[in-house]
Amino acid sequence: MKTTVCMTGLLAALALSPMALAMDVPKSVAVPEGNKVAMETVGVGEIKWACETKDDGTMGWVFKGPDAALNDADGEQVGKYYGPPATWEAMDGSKITGKQLGVEPNGDGNIPLQLVQANPAEGEGHMMGVTYVQRLNTQGGAAPAMACDEAHKDKVEIVTYQADYLFYKAM
Repeated sequence: MKTTVCMTGLLAALALSPMALAMDVPKSVAVPEGNKVAMETVGVGEIKWACETKDDGTMGWVFKGPDAALNDADGEQVGKYYGPPATWEAMDGSKITGKQLGVEPNGDGNIPLQLVQANPAEGEGHMMGVTYVQRLNTQGGAAPAMACDEAHKDKVEIVTYQADYLFYKAM
């Protein structure tokens, strides 16, 4: 199967990627020692935001979830990222969810950098054994800059974004 071959080659080629090893990431989103990069992807897609009353009673933009393709270094789709709950799924059907451990702001208009501890994978495939997912190099995706008030209640906005997603496995 072409996708499986492509993904397997990607896993092997990127296991010790110079890009992953050279990144200087903030401590709040650093992956614990004993894990290595198993796969690098670029997520390209959209994030849905809704203007709603938040838990504290104020109006604001509420994150409703992502819808993105996960592409390899050649631009070939090797998976997808969607939610809620946040789910990373390989083209072979294996998928993971996780628990957010840390975030770090990454400039105006960009969603934050993120570190997620992966739950055990569902299904057999490339997501088996993933321990952490790290989101880096975010571009776009932040809540809309437009007003969110009673006049805009229930308005939904779609914001495009791009980010690198690094998948780690225990060494």
